[in-house]
Amino acid sequence: MIINSQYSHTHFSPACSFQNGAPVSNGSWRMKRMSKERMAVQCLFILFLFSGSLYAQAFDLEGVIVDYSSAETGLYLGSPSIAVLENGTYVVSIDPFGPAINKSEKPRAAKLFSSNDQGKSWTFITDVPNTFWAGLFTLDGDLYLMGSTDEYGDLAIRKSTDGGHTWTTPVDEHTGLLNTDYEYHTAPVPVVTHNGRIWRAMEDRYPPEKWGENFRALVVSAPVDSDLLDASSWTISNRLQYDHEKWEGYAWLEGNIVVTPNDELVNVLRADFRPEPIYGKAAVVNISENGETVSFTPETGFIDLPGGTKKFTIRYDDTSQKYWSLVNYIPEEYADFSEFRPDQIRNTLVLVSSKNLTDWKINKIIYQHPDVKHVGFQYADWLFENNDIVSVIRTAYPDHEGRNAHNAHDSNYIIFKRIKDFRQYE
Repeated sequence: MIINSQYSHTHFSPACSFQNGAPVSNGSWRMKRMSKERMAVQCLFILFLFSGSLYAQAFDLEGVIVDYSSAETGLYLGSPSIAVLENGTYVVSIDPFGPAINKSEKPRAAKLFSSNDQGKSWTFITDVPNTFWAGLFTLDGDLYLMGSTDEYGDLAIRKSTDGGHTWTTPVDEHTGLLNTDYEYHTAPVPVVTHNGRIWRAMEDRYPPEKWGENFRALVVSAPVDSDLLDASSWTISNRLQYDHEKWEGYAWLEGNIVVTPNDELVNVLRADFRPEPIYGKAAVVNISENGETVSFTPETGFIDLPGGTKKFTIRYDDTSQKYWSLVNYIPEEYADFSEFRPDQIRNTLVLVSSKNLTDWKINKIIYQHPDVKHVGFQYADWLFENNDIVSVIRTAYPDHEGRNAHNAHDSNYIIFKRIKDFRQYE
């Protein structure tokens, strides 16, 4: 289903068109007859709608546009991450990717946006260079951005004490450059506090070639009261290779640190099965108490999870005493594996929950569209906020002029979506 907003394309007709985000005259007879005052008012109104803070009235999707980039630019928008500061400000990070980035001589840079009205509008803050596949989290009032320095770059963390406007620069082991020995891969994934430490999942690529099949799962952790910019504060576990000869599937990646009902830590990873069972699979890697060792039991470690072959975020809700996630489930009517691999089918985003991390229930369809080739609602990062879920979603969708995204993977939008009173769908 498509969730319609209260606005439609007709609100964007008339006297103004846009170039590079700014309103210009379309030279029509209507413009010539319109008073300058009325034209100015209408142009300002449309400029507001087309700014980075607009509601998603440009198409028939409920949500708020954080950022947009047309397919023609060769610049796509990925890896959204969200954090909420102590003063209530929302901060979102975005990774631009695509041929325009690959051909540029500039370093990769994350884009940061903020909202002071609970996601109703968004303002660009800054670019953060040499940052990729990074995720936001807060600790003791400070904001952190942790990931790699580039595609398969070094492991790095940055800190901001002013809400994301300025950031530390990781230049050595004392300023956030945590490890340079391997090619790191990750995404915006949960950072969990447990037993006085913070925990995060990562992968590296070894040997340094190909996508996925050489990814090794690992975990990094540090005491919550330590200097997170100092590499000596961090414990890095052993690196666990996917055994293609003995296990089903192709790869594991983009893991979630989760505290189990037994108060143990595990890493729940996206498991790239080809072909994927319609219901989906994930891999559960065990973590030692001191964070030095990760291990996997294939006989019990693969679990059923809707859409488990795509990236997901799992968080635990104390009120409902359930684990929740937003996942790319594949309904039977869209399971055309003859044309698309399971990891390419991202046209359905659903809310799911589990009491035990093993048995998952589909609670609600959040977004769905029949175009599997060009539409994707993916890489949702989200947080609990009282009775709601606040999320940012990497979205490939026809834009306000009806132009498709390059494909379902190469997203042209980042959408903010609030799921109100989410527990009603239990």
